[in-house]
Amino acid sequence: MRILYVEDEPNVASFVQKGLKSEGFEIDIAYDGMLGLRLFNTSSYDVVILDINLPKINGFDLCKEIKSVHPSQLVMLLTALDSIIDKETGFGAGADDYLAKPFEFRELVLRIHALARRKGPSLSANTVIQVDNLIMDTGSKIVTRDGKRIELTGREYALLEYLMKNAGKIVSRVDISERVWDIRFDTNTNVIDVFINYLRKKIDVGHSKKLLHTVVGMGYMLRG
Repeated sequence: MRILYVEDEPNVASFVQKGLKSEGFEIDIAYDGMLGLRLFNTSSYDVVILDINLPKINGFDLCKEIKSVHPSQLVMLLTALDSIIDKETGFGAGADDYLAKPFEFRELVLRIHALARRKGPSLSANTVIQVDNLIMDTGSKIVTRDGKRIELTGREYALLEYLMKNAGKIVSRVDISERVWDIRFDTNTNVIDVFINYLRKKIDVGHSKKLLHTVVGMGYMLRG
């Protein structure tokens, strides 16, 4: 499961990050609301955890922004503000859960798992992802466009799956390197560009509507 944690206190952020990593989660940290929104818009997360008193964009407003774009996104508020009015405001902003500081770390883990179950089996079970007429069945690993099967290598499939799960978002080369290749990005290699070209030939050639786009200076985007 991938977690985005937006927290402006480095010690708290580090504590939660280390703990969740030890539980097997992937976790990205943002230290202000603006960076949190930027990470959310460029990556895909199962659960977003927000402090409320954040620089630039506070947690209430950030929660509203996230929910306005992706209503099904799971959001937890993790904050020292524990009055009933604060909780009413938080749930009114669209939060799915609210945990007050100080907290027992084990409770945080249990609540994250509970949120994942609330979203349903799509987090772990086989799903079908569709972008325009490009369809991926993650159970059978079959990819088709206009009903015609597309043969992909394992690496091409992993890259396409990541792009489809982040459809409509700009995905950077660094992000692809870390999430698909699971390595630190090497500016001296063009391996990502090579595989993007492989995918482009397989999913776009022969179709008037192109789905895979290069965003100059930023990365790539798959959109219908």
